[in-house]
Amino acid sequence: MWWSNNEQRRQQKEIIKNIIKRTKLNEKTNQPLPTSANTPPSLCHSLPTTTTFSDHVDRTRSASVDSQFSNEFNFNQIPSHDYFSSSMMPPPDFASAHPHFPMFQPYEVDIKTETQTFINDIPTQRDSSISTFSTYQIPPTPHSSGFAMHPTESWVQQDYYESRRESLNEEPLDFHSFEFPHGPFTPTHQAIIDVDDSDRHLLDHFVDKVLRLIFPILDVNQHGSAGHDVVLPALEKNKTYLHCCLSIAALHMKATERIQGEHIDNDIMRHRYATISELCEALNRDTDHDQILEATLGMIFFQCSVGRPEDSLPDIPWHQHFQAATSLVHKLDLPRHLVDLNAHTDAQPPFNMTLTAWIDILGATMVGRVPSFADTYREKNMAQSAMGLADLMGCDDRVMYLISEIACLEAMALEGMEPMQLCSHIRYLGDQITAMDPGVGTLASAYSSTGAIRPKQLRKNMTAVFRCAARIYLCILVPDFDRYSHSITTLVDGLVQAMEYIPAGPEGFDRSLVWPLLIAGSVSLPESSFRNMFHDRCLRLGEASDFGSLGRIKELLKDVWRTNDIAFSRGERQSIHWRDAMRQKGWDYLLI
Repeated sequence: MWWSNNEQRRQQKEIIKNIIKRTKLNEKTNQPLPTSANTPPSLCHSLPTTTTFSDHVDRTRSASVDSQFSNEFNFNQIPSHDYFSSSMMPPPDFASAHPHFPMFQPYEVDIKTETQTFINDIPTQRDSSISTFSTYQIPPTPHSSGFAMHPTESWVQQDYYESRRESLNEEPLDFHSFEFPHGPFTPTHQAIIDVDDSDRHLLDHFVDKVLRLIFPILDVNQHGSAGHDVVLPALEKNKTYLHCCLSIAALHMKATERIQGEHIDNDIMRHRYATISELCEALNRDTDHDQILEATLGMIFFQCSVGRPEDSLPDIPWHQHFQAATSLVHKLDLPRHLVDLNAHTDAQPPFNMTLTAWIDILGATMVGRVPSFADTYREKNMAQSAMGLADLMGCDDRVMYLISEIACLEAMALEGMEPMQLCSHIRYLGDQITAMDPGVGTLASAYSSTGAIRPKQLRKNMTAVFRCAARIYLCILVPDFDRYSHSITTLVDGLVQAMEYIPAGPEGFDRSLVWPLLIAGSVSLPESSFRNMFHDRCLRLGEASDFGSLGRIKELLKDVWRTNDIAFSRGERQSIHWRDAMRQKGWDYLLI
């Protein structure tokens, strides 16, 4: 085998590098060479283009939200402009027709496998081998596949690469949005990931199948950044993070390949407990806070991309992990560092703090509590300073800051805020949402004329969906809220119209809009266009709609609709809240 010793491995790498240089990877066709006994294994893939918090959180509110109550204010107000008049349905997925063209900077990963032989419990031999997986894609020579290169093929290649350059010229990408914990991989860097031989298939599955699901918006904004800037460096350097990813890989493999039995469950639980054990030891040492935070956020967030709703293996609730993450964020003084960046428009926010904020803001709505870092988001909002949320998850930072304020208001409403004061705050926040409404013609197709995704336009479209959901979330707080009112059905219809501009299907971004789909879906009526839209998009997504957070809200909305529709048929207008439906199911998920 080519990886049997270091000398053969070095020779094989030299052969690969020479082939890459000769054929000029980015200017040739991309049909794979036939494999042989001496061909290294390939893991080539393209990323898509496309219940409690701490009791000691600060629940004070800034005076900026105080305003006089007005009986004339319509908190359900939506703009009268038609933002959706210039709609254009996305063309068929362009990327799927070119699955082999690289969408991100290529890299190599070396996986180190160790085996040890025991006789009568006495170690006798220890072997170590290293195998390389590469995302370099090697184009064939003209006759390697048995077919001659025709002029038409060259024309297609030239047209494709010109269109790629055209799309980049339309929307220049910013490759320096975050301060990453490990720094990016260089093109020549070869990551060596230590993994036991029995777990190698899990690592392969994670890199090939799961990695592309985790940060799809980040990959659209910064091609391949999720892999070479975030995940692969952590797999190489952070053992706790590696165990977390192996557990997630096993969970995804069980769900997608419908594997049953003790073996796969043991893989899930073994690495899940190994992750917890490593975290506990690190917390006791009180060192390497960056790596502990990285692994803790992985345990919280990666679950949102994998697994079926009926998964029943024991696990620690996400919000308990988040208590530890909150403590680590304070130890690293990340909130102060984030606020210090307010005066620097080109500053790079810490990636792990931005991920923490995403979980914190939307996670607070899951449990009806104040976001742990609400004061920080308020300061960022007042300073009109972004923290990278739009680049990471697609929604404009200002809208996310307002969702944090609404979560604060809901927490106080649940504690018994006086109705007049509550309506005053609703009025103020409603005005803030209205001020963020875009002008006519802002929404447009997320595809360029060449079929490539336009990241900035996609961000505008996703922000519109989140903004509609934020207004619905705010209206739900109104005393005597009625989901049958015309203003609420109009808001839901507005979100449905905005969804027309979001690419659908396996290469689409429905899985990045779980929270707004949950908020709007929970108040939709039987005849609402939302239900047809949601059903249609799940069909287009296929079996992938059954996994992760999208699969969970799919089941949750079924329960909410069934309960509310039965009540409505009896003449009852009171409806069940989606959070109560979660409690009835015994669920404790982070649905983002």
